[in-house]
Amino acid sequence: MSEGIRVEVAIEDPEGCTVAQASRTADGGTYSVTKSVDPNAPETVTEEFTLDADLGGADLPDDVEPVFQYGSRTVYRFQRELGRMCPCECVEAFECPVVDVHTNGSRLFLVFHAPDMATLQATVQDLRDRYPSLDVRRLLRSKQDGPGHSVVFLDRDKLTDRQREVLETAHGMGYFEHPKAVNAGEVAEELDISSSTFAEHLAAAQRKLLAAILDS
Repeated sequence: MSEGIRVEVAIEDPEGCTVAQASRTADGGTYSVTKSVDPNAPETVTEEFTLDADLGGADLPDDVEPVFQYGSRTVYRFQRELGRMCPCECVEAFECPVVDVHTNGSRLFLVFHAPDMATLQATVQDLRDRYPSLDVRRLLRSKQDGPGHSVVFLDRDKLTDRQREVLETAHGMGYFEHPKAVNAGEVAEELDISSSTFAEHLAAAQRKLLAAILDS
């Protein structure tokens, strides 16, 4: 089986993304974003996306127009020039196919497949250079037969926001160093919580991380 990595990233209000602009205008989310190229006009891309809203007379970007409506959802279509290097094209430039695109408000989510770790790192770095708000949310590596490095990717959504804050603060202050640069009380003071609350959050986060690693 060949190596492959499935990646989900999120970008807050990406410049030049018509779908994210429309989603922000609707204050909702988009579904079923599709792209196609006309063989007679290969320099032009046609995109369609579905909104849980009818934007009506809203100021739609880039000549977005409604083409179909069912229930509370409306399908919109627009055309753009190929080579504009929107987030999808940035990913595809590294020969990583985008398999899912959706939004939540002005936040764009992309799911794509990278063939190997080197390509993934290059793709993520290019995206981060263009979009500093990039957040890598999920990574899943396909299992491989034969010898090789054992790599475990963790789903960050397994942790609560508070658990992530506790881990990041403790790590940044040197709590996990040997010897420790700070003690639990100092980290708790930085977080403005009690030492016992810090210990509870830290233990819960570590249990989740260990379960993900040991079950892999």
